[in-house]
Amino acid sequence: METYSLLRQFADSWMLLFLFVFFLGVVVWVFRPGASKKYEDTASIPFRYEDKPAPDSAESAKEA
Repeated sequence: METYSLLRQFADSWMLLFLFVFFLGVVVWVFRPGASKKYEDTASIPFRYEDKPAPDSAESAKEA
């Protein structure tokens, strides 16, 4: 069996199964019950400083 045919057969069977299981694992990881707080915090980053821009890190280092 030549290399191309062997790799093609592997990709059509086991690699497809592996990638599908990996995809399901990622979906379960994202939607697990403990993850909602973390993702809600990350999603709210653009709205943290509604009144004024976020302080510059160099300015906050001088004040400290």
